[in-house]
Amino acid sequence: MTSPVHVVWQNAPIESAAELMTAKAVTALPVVDAQGFLVGMVSEGDLLWNRVPVDTTAHLRRDLDLAPQRRPGTVVEVMAKNPFTATPDLDVAEVADVMLRRDVRSMPVVKGREVVGIISRRDILRTMVRGDDVLTHDVQHRLDEYADGAHIWTATVDGGIATITGEFANDTQRAVVTVLARTVPGVSAVTVEETAPIRETTAS
Repeated sequence: MTSPVHVVWQNAPIESAAELMTAKAVTALPVVDAQGFLVGMVSEGDLLWNRVPVDTTAHLRRDLDLAPQRRPGTVVEVMAKNPFTATPDLDVAEVADVMLRRDVRSMPVVKGREVVGIISRRDILRTMVRGDDVLTHDVQHRLDEYADGAHIWTATVDGGIATITGEFANDTQRAVVTVLARTVPGVSAVTVEETAPIRETTAS
C-alpha cells in the first residue's frame, strides 16, 4: 500500500479535490469527515460528473430538456459512500479479488475508521511482476529472520512457486515456514521438501 495517503475533507470544494489529484498524480482520494474518519472515496470520474461544459449548440435541439441544473460544489455531493476497504493485514490476493469482482481501482486501507494508506491495482501489479530472483531473496530473508539469523532452510522460487528445502523440528515449525513464504507478495504457492527431519532424543 501507499502510506501516508492523501485525503480530502468531505466539505472541500470539488476544485480543491481536483487540484490535489493533479498535484499528487493520483486518480482517487479517500474522503474523511471532521474527525478524520473515512466516509467515502472520490475519483476523477466523480469530479467530472456534471462539471463538463454544456454543448453550446444544444439549444438548437428541441427534444432536449434545457432546464438549468445546479452543479454539485462539494466533494460529499459526488463521492462514493461506503467504499470497499482493506486492512493492513489483509492478504493481497483477497484485495485483488475484491477489486476485480467489484470493478474497484483503488481501496483505502483502514484501522477502524482511520485511513492509514491506500492500495491500487497498480500497487498489486507491481508486487506480482517481480522476478523470481527478487522473490527468492525476500523469502530467504524472512526464513533467516525467523531462524534468528541462521540459514536453516533454503528457498528457491521458480515461476512464482516457492520451494523450501531443509529440516523441520515438528509440524508447527513446518507450517510457520510455509506461511512465511506464502506471505511474500508475488509468491503464488509454496512447496516444502524435507531433507532429514530432526529426531528428538532423550537422555539415557
